[in-house]
Amino acid sequence: MTPTQASTHWDIFCTVVDNYGDIGVTWRLAQQLAGEYRISVNLWVDDLHSFSHILPQLDPGLSSQAFAGVTILKWNTPLDIGFTPGAVLIEAFACELPEKIKAQLLAQHQSAEQTPPLWLNLEYLSAEDWVDNCHGLPSLQASGLKKFFYFPGFTPKTGGLICEKNLLPQRAEWQACADNRLRLFAELGLTGIAPRDKVISVFSYETRALAALCELWRVSMPRVHALIPKGRSLNSLTHLLPCPVADLVPGQQIVHGNLTLHILPMTDQQGFDRLLWSCDFNIVRGEDSFLRAQWAAKPFIWHIYPQEDDYHLVKLEAFMSLYCDNLTPEIAKPWAELNLAFNQEQQSAVNLHWQELDSVDLPLLQHAQQWPIDALNDADLASRLVQFVKNS
Repeated sequence: MTPTQASTHWDIFCTVVDNYGDIGVTWRLAQQLAGEYRISVNLWVDDLHSFSHILPQLDPGLSSQAFAGVTILKWNTPLDIGFTPGAVLIEAFACELPEKIKAQLLAQHQSAEQTPPLWLNLEYLSAEDWVDNCHGLPSLQASGLKKFFYFPGFTPKTGGLICEKNLLPQRAEWQACADNRLRLFAELGLTGIAPRDKVISVFSYETRALAALCELWRVSMPRVHALIPKGRSLNSLTHLLPCPVADLVPGQQIVHGNLTLHILPMTDQQGFDRLLWSCDFNIVRGEDSFLRAQWAAKPFIWHIYPQEDDYHLVKLEAFMSLYCDNLTPEIAKPWAELNLAFNQEQQSAVNLHWQELDSVDLPLLQHAQQWPIDALNDADLASRLVQFVKNS
């Protein structure tokens, strides 16, 4: 199998930085462009092993393979697969194109007979105000080439949010039937969950705040079931585990008082979406799971990736301000303070604010159910991206 040769194809380059966040976003985007817009997409990825955790059919040993209408290519350094520029070239999340490809783009730019691809830098999602003014701006490179900044975001002036056209109806249909949740739990090997128990999915980075919550859940009512895949979240809970994290097996259950930890298998993206839809509360990290938690229409904590000088807290505050814009202070305050305390590893504060949520459970859930409709602003990222390319 060779890269798509048609001049109308798109190339997306992704370096896997946060295990599943970067590749999660680019894989969803590639699939949506191929499935909904019939665009031939080459997805270049530097770490196929990590990618295979969310796409189990992927063979990390192959240099080229196709799934869901997308050609997935191993991005080695130096690049050892032939590259034919298409109509659009996307650097995902500020990854750096190989010099070989930059030279090809420059040659096209200098040729009177060839048109170089539209070169885009797909940036990280942010709710900060400045994104509105920077989205779509060109950046003139030293070589004379031009690259455009494409910023996902929550307002009509940004590049929008990744959301497949049928996702929200599928989620609503799933949640309308309680049997779907029960079947999923059975498939995952989850037992002992009573109708009134609270089910929480956990996909966080390491943090003492998670350990503090687990201590609270041990004595809480109703009983709590924390669903946790093998990975970074469990590194914070070693004192509650009967063995090293590496020795845990999917399906294993660890009971501490009223808390049961369930060890989950890794799943594909569709399975992860259904898990978020089926839980009462979701703790998520990064960008891909952060957005999918919003589409799940359930209350959540966003464990944002730590940045230098605590700049991640600025991004968190910007999102919380937007998310809470039409909430009363009585509802917004405990949820926002819970998220802030979790991200600052404030163990006593995170427990206090978690308990404060009890009094606002229903209105917070109602807000979470309305939020996806408001956040989409009538256009998702893929549709805005396709229109941006047409306009350019």
